[in-house]
Amino acid sequence: MTSQTPATITDRRRVLVAKPRGYCAGVDRAVEAVERALAQYGAPIYVRKQIVHNTFVVKTLEERGAIFVDETEEVPEGAIVVFSAHGVSPAVHQEAAQRSLKTIDATCPLVTKVHNEAKRFAAQDYDILLIGHEGHEEVEGTAGEAPDHVRLVDGLDGVETVEVRDPSKVVWLSQTTLSVDETTETVTRLKNRFPDLIDPPSDDICYATSNRQTAVKEIAAEAQLVIVVGSSNSSNSKRLVEVALDYGADASYLVDDATFVDPAWLDGVTTVGVTSGASVPEVLVEGVLAKLAAHGFGDVEEIESVTEKMRFALPHELRKDLRA
Repeated sequence: MTSQTPATITDRRRVLVAKPRGYCAGVDRAVEAVERALAQYGAPIYVRKQIVHNTFVVKTLEERGAIFVDETEEVPEGAIVVFSAHGVSPAVHQEAAQRSLKTIDATCPLVTKVHNEAKRFAAQDYDILLIGHEGHEEVEGTAGEAPDHVRLVDGLDGVETVEVRDPSKVVWLSQTTLSVDETTETVTRLKNRFPDLIDPPSDDICYATSNRQTAVKEIAAEAQLVIVVGSSNSSNSKRLVEVALDYGADASYLVDDATFVDPAWLDGVTTVGVTSGASVPEVLVEGVLAKLAAHGFGDVEEIESVTEKMRFALPHELRKDLRA
């Protein structure tokens, strides 16, 4: 083995790439649902909201014939519309039925699980403390399942202001893409206020969000800079930046793609961490690695923290003829 001087070790420029990263099973399923619908029925296929929160994915699907709209009222009567991975409220399903729309529900099954929990606890007349970000599509969909029972808790700041009808009959649920650590702290503070607060049957934060945060913690401990590939409206991608900073990185930036990487960030840096949010295709990560290589960071090591094998079946609507 060749010995290395301290200077050689110091000067070594390397990249630590987190694994798992990028597409989760729910995103993969949702994007494939739009692709299958386009192949099966032809363009245009309408999609309510962004199918997943990634600019590149949305643009690519638009080029193939997908039309993204904000509300179902923008979809021509009788057309096919895909509901995004983030889920929709019952009111949206009703609006689609009233317009005779043929729907493909690409809601992530893990989001559907939270919807079902909300319905079940509401039926038992619990107040539901929903931990999540106000205005996020997933929160709106879950709250829409039981609007009279859901009380939004938007992070730690929302703990002290939330009010309930009966403190002895309260349960918490959460958006699936939150920071694991912050959600744990939020729940702890809620239980200080409401000692009888009960937990959901299983953790609502999805496996992919949790795994990607675990992976970025590992690389942040060794990297001065962590680059997170993801779009600015992606909750889970933004959380990765926060986690990287909390776990040792001197700096962390969210970039849509390689064109957003500023070479000035690399000044004085010897180790760069790279990861990507759950709605990011691997081609965008490859672009960032190529740019880093062009600036002398060609030594790339993948750090695997968790092995993922999760897969979800496509929406059942794609197994029948919607045109019939």
